[in-house]
Amino acid sequence: MPNGQGILWAFDIQFCYLPPEPGAVSAKEARCSGDFERIIMKPSFSDHFSAVANRYADFRPHYPAALFDYLATLAPQDATVWDCAAGSGQATLDLADRFKQVIATDASREQIAAAKAHPRVEYRIAPAEESGLPDQSVALITVAQAVHWFDLKRFYAEVERVLQPGGIFAVWAYGINEVEGEAVNQLVQDFYGNIVGPYWPPERKIVEEGYRTIPFPFAEVVPPAIRMETQWTLPQLLGYFSSWSATNRFIKATGRNPLEALAVALAPVWGDPNTSRRIVWPLAMRVGRKRS
Repeated sequence: MPNGQGILWAFDIQFCYLPPEPGAVSAKEARCSGDFERIIMKPSFSDHFSAVANRYADFRPHYPAALFDYLATLAPQDATVWDCAAGSGQATLDLADRFKQVIATDASREQIAAAKAHPRVEYRIAPAEESGLPDQSVALITVAQAVHWFDLKRFYAEVERVLQPGGIFAVWAYGINEVEGEAVNQLVQDFYGNIVGPYWPPERKIVEEGYRTIPFPFAEVVPPAIRMETQWTLPQLLGYFSSWSATNRFIKATGRNPLEALAVALAPVWGDPNTSRRIVWPLAMRVGRKRS
């Protein structure tokens, strides 16, 4: 055990924290700490996110309140909002706190099933390009961390059909996170770029470019700079990495879980795994108004 610290031991594709104990400890004898989140990795999935819907809901970062406060200045409070590709509601509930009605759609039944109920939210299973919403029925359309997956020509036609004249269309995405502590951050960047890097779908490049290269046929509105950060423990960070499409594509291709080696490498430089470190993401946002 490195420097007398506990280590992260992986067995049956589950991570557990093992405090230092005298003598050898086998996988069968290992017990998970009550403070350590369970991270279950499945060997296959039907799309990028359906099979990891629960982990997506548990471990994806929360968007800053300032983002939703800004959107609330662009559309009336009594507006109906379409939160497209809502996943398990990462942005939906914050929108519902600020608007009268939110219709949240996602093509994944599993993602919708993992979403939390809210009296002003209606969840529906529907692809982005075929929402099923009435013509000109919403004043605001939001897409969080998802527009890079869409058939943009068909999706923009749906936006034009559903959005009211003068309505607002807003998309945003966050890139690779920076973690407090140089040694920790170096390991994280290596994991992102080199270990699972080859397994990112090609659409990931659009996120890395901050959505600057996508067509945007709307009257552009310049949003304020918004900072996205949180404080996470080591198990929370590993849980987040377990929700990455690249991590799960790696597992599917190789039959191995890359988080096992990362957890062992991070243990001595992180220290107490229940100690929080600052995590910061670059947040890119594009906002436009439907032309009359």
